[in-house]
Amino acid sequence: MSYSRIIGTGGYLPEKILTNADLEAMVDTSDQWILERTGIHSRHLAAEDQDTCDLAENAARLALAAAEIEASDLDLIIVATTTPDRIFPSTACLLQARLGVHGATAFDIQAVCSGFIYALSIADKFIKTGAARRALVIGAEIFSRMVNWTDRNTCILFGDGAGAVVLEASDEPGILSTHLHADGAYKDMLTVPATVADGRLNGDGFVKMQGNEVFKFAVKVLNSVVKEILADNQLDESAIDWLVPHQANIRIINATAKKLKLPMEKVVVTVPTHGNTSAASVPLALDVAVRDGRIQRGQILLLEAVGGGFTWGAVLVKY
Repeated sequence: MSYSRIIGTGGYLPEKILTNADLEAMVDTSDQWILERTGIHSRHLAAEDQDTCDLAENAARLALAAAEIEASDLDLIIVATTTPDRIFPSTACLLQARLGVHGATAFDIQAVCSGFIYALSIADKFIKTGAARRALVIGAEIFSRMVNWTDRNTCILFGDGAGAVVLEASDEPGILSTHLHADGAYKDMLTVPATVADGRLNGDGFVKMQGNEVFKFAVKVLNSVVKEILADNQLDESAIDWLVPHQANIRIINATAKKLKLPMEKVVVTVPTHGNTSAASVPLALDVAVRDGRIQRGQILLLEAVGGGFTWGAVLVKY
């Protein structure tokens, strides 16, 4: 049986940092209020001349270098993003051109904060079926451009960034299981309701969120999908070496870890300095923990996320 294994990771954060103190001067909020509710004290924002493809390219090149392969070795590129540079072509195609890759399959996935989990699952299936041998999977977002900076309930949460992994076909176990779900009945709980028509934006193009309801839903479905993936692999919580969660809010991360009976020492947490980078948050957190040496080969990782849609999912990985 062919498996897909992660052979390289990469991450990129824009240089500009927006702290809670900076936000205090912009909107009616405080560092203490933000920290208590989210655990965030700073986030990175893309420069005016940066686009999503720029962020994705930086993360991709680092992942390719870590994997010790060339971009020309890729036969699949998937970019998970809610903030594409163009309506079309896809950001994956734009990135493909930047990397000098010709002919490989390339497309975007839009599942908001669960986007990377969805993209990783799809790439895994491409490799397991023999349709691809090496895949570049990226989560990249410039979410700050959809944020209303006068809305203190949403502007405190989001940041920009990109994370990437390279997958390769292997006889050794890598990605063990993926589980994806969605329920569009909750479409208005977390949304950007605008549409594009007649060459212009119709409606409100800013993020709208029912914070308390999102929190309750996220904790419930993440607990459910984690139980599902462990049962499917006949494992209990003690088998998990590292939880790499979507970095939305420290309270959601704490609640998920508690349900799993995992000490926070086994949870990768980047939300204090990254904020919520949507589809980029899981691969960014993964790259941080790989590069600082916490995550080691042979360890069992549980990646999970929930995002607008609602979409949610989990991936179990033997790293």
